[in-house]
Amino acid sequence: MKSVLFVCTANMCRSPMAQGLFQAHIKEQRDGWRIESAGVAAIESTPASQKTLQVLAERGIDLSSHRSRQIDRSLMEQFALILVMEYRHKQVLQSLYPQFASKVYLVSEMIGESKEIDDPGGGTIEDYQRTAQELETIFWKGYSKIAELAEEQPN
Repeated sequence: MKSVLFVCTANMCRSPMAQGLFQAHIKEQRDGWRIESAGVAAIESTPASQKTLQVLAERGIDLSSHRSRQIDRSLMEQFALILVMEYRHKQVLQSLYPQFASKVYLVSEMIGESKEIDDPGGGTIEDYQRTAQELETIFWKGYSKIAELAEEQPN
């Protein structure tokens, strides 16, 4: 089974958005995947932001059941690929969990770039739309790399 964990700060905007968009992207193959999200500074059990839910709903994606959660060692262990939104997220995770450092990447690295995904939190609906479009583009262009890195490796 392939597994990917999307990580942002609060697990209310970017990472749940990425989770929903990626699930929609692979809809035909979803049975072979585990796709979830978490935050490096999440307050447990907070719903996704209203604008995140709106942007996803406009694409036919229902993430109303999402509740935020804090990343921990157990989650780091369970996923083959950890995709983060900012350099800071990558640094924090690689510092806290050095044994899992090799599976942590910026999501933009899936298309050969090294740039952050801006946090639309507190912004306009257009900011959320831009974030969604940026993530969708990465998933279209970088799907094969994501699929390759998300493949569970034998111990």
